[in-house]
Amino acid sequence: MNLTILGATGSIGKSTLDVVARHPDRYRVAALAAHSSSDALLELCRAHRPHTAVLAGVAPSARLCAAFREFGTELLFGAEALEHVALDSRCEVVMAAIVGAAGLASTLAAARAGKRVLLANKEALVMAGPLLTHAAHQAGATLLPVDSEHNAVFQCLSNASAVRRIILTASGGPFRAAPLEALDAVTPAQACAHPNWVMGPKISVDSATMMNKGLEVIEARWLFDLPPATIEVVIHPQSIVHSLVEYIDGSLIAQLSNPDMRVPIAHALGYPERIASGARPLDLTAMKALSFERPDERRFPCLRLAYSALERGGTAPAVLNAANEVAVDAFLAGRLPFTSIARVISETLEAVPGAPAADLSAVMAADEQGRRIAAACVLARAA
Repeated sequence: MNLTILGATGSIGKSTLDVVARHPDRYRVAALAAHSSSDALLELCRAHRPHTAVLAGVAPSARLCAAFREFGTELLFGAEALEHVALDSRCEVVMAAIVGAAGLASTLAAARAGKRVLLANKEALVMAGPLLTHAAHQAGATLLPVDSEHNAVFQCLSNASAVRRIILTASGGPFRAAPLEALDAVTPAQACAHPNWVMGPKISVDSATMMNKGLEVIEARWLFDLPPATIEVVIHPQSIVHSLVEYIDGSLIAQLSNPDMRVPIAHALGYPERIASGARPLDLTAMKALSFERPDERRFPCLRLAYSALERGGTAPAVLNAANEVAVDAFLAGRLPFTSIARVISETLEAVPGAPAADLSAVMAADEQGRRIAAACVLARAA
């Protein structure tokens, strides 16, 4: 099976390649893509020898092309090249692991091409859920969730018509028990110090604000075609239960594993078979307790904002995502306090009028408008 990995140098990409390397008789890496990490991508190409590589955020360079050619790899440049490798007939499976709105177009292209899409880019469904699911249905593509929570739900679903609710678990991040008055002074380093998972800075901050879980609620609505009212979030600090499905007969089915992204990646890669992931098995006798609690809206206002955007529908989730990306970037750059992330998102949602998400151009126009207004809100707060 030939595999293309979009976002190869990130944490999901690296975990995917770790699983793939355990099954050399089953998978071949066809293409690898990254934003600008040329040295890291070159090293991956040396190890896996794909026929194509992409640097989406780098200007064309003859020197780089020559370096990649040593390993038999053709190097392409620019965002359009992401769609090119997603459409390439030489690959059957696309791991969509580019973070943020930047991954939408290539994920949509893979779905339209009828690929098996391993969906680690939640923003694609957040921004354009109806478009992506419709494209997949029309082309016969398969969307398999890689987020640990959605993958858990997928594994627990046996009869969607009998589901009472799905429960997405959240760790609560590094500030679950911190005094509310201390959150204004949170630093990027503190926000990125996740207690259970190793992730990139943007996703780590999203976990700290619980916007990550809000985006996952929107993703789940489209991925499983369930009403928003049936999707709940609970905090589970141990990150052992990755999500649950409750049925109308009172049964509650959960998926458990150690917090290791290789578990859902291996499930999606091998589905419907099971393959080895390399993750450490779960020792039930070593666990002292599994605890659950309701999220505190005062501590995690981003979760409420995500539900609100989902309720508004249309392009509101795209605006939500755009504002969050701008605000998180400003926080990581030291230009915005941690607690102002939610305020910038709220102000942006209020300022952008609702519109139907009729096509990709409408979604991208909303994304651009949301970014522009969010950037102005950040500047106003810095003044």
